Amino acid sequence: MKISVEELEKEDYAALICYPKPQKAEFKKRLKELRRLGVKALELRGEKEVFNMPVLGKGCVGIVTVAHINSKKAALKIRRVDADRVEMLREAKMLKKANSIGVGPKLLAVSKNFILMQFIDGKLLPEWLNDCKEKALVKRILRDVLEQCWRLDKAGLDHGELSHAPKHIIIDGKNEPFIVDFETASLNRKPSNVTSICQFLLISGATAEKVSKKIGRRNRNAVIEALRRYKRDGSRENFERVLEACGL
Repeated sequence: MKISVEELEKEDYAALICYPKPQKAEFKKRLKELRRLGVKALELRGEKEVFNMPVLGKGCVGIVTVAHINSKKAALKIRRVDADRVEMLREAKMLKKANSIGVGPKLLAVSKNFILMQFIDGKLLPEWLNDCKEKALVKRILRDVLEQCWRLDKAGLDHGELSHAPKHIIIDGKNEPFIVDFETASLNRKPSNVTSICQFLLISGATAEKVSKKIGRRNRNAVIEALRRYKRDGSRENFERVLEACGL
């Protein structure tokens, strides 16, 4: 369902733009922000719901929906009015840093209450794993994800949520993986992206079980030992040892 910005002015949509406590003054202010960002319409779709309206995602900081900018689609993250932060600029800064090393959806624009990003039309990694039958493709995707995490480590940017990441990796229609959602990312703590993602993908949990069924079970102790060495010294050589231990 596509709704133009003009149609959004109906108060029925205040609950979407000012989730979860719509306020008339805030609603009008946010509509002006959307226009300044060049948003022409929103598209209601996705598996989550906000007051019976489908959206792509819903979290503690914001909700994500599809926006139309001229003839292009983008992902729009809308700051919740009850979020634990007063603006979205910091998260946009983290995403811009990730973009500088080829990680994450491309940042398109940002304002106080909105972030516009490249729209990744694809599947979350656990769902993609269920559907993929090609062992070589699964290994290629996993290696790509680990390579992105290594670049994040080298850049000093810690994602913060990759040890449990069922919603943080999207595989697009061209079988390219994207690490998403940098709202808790930080440049001030020691990065642990490689060790965190290996925990999620290869050591324990439901996703690690799916991976082992697709590419074969890894020597868990060898992976853990390689990660310990990498944690002490995050050199490229030690990262290659992690890849080898993971069979990638």
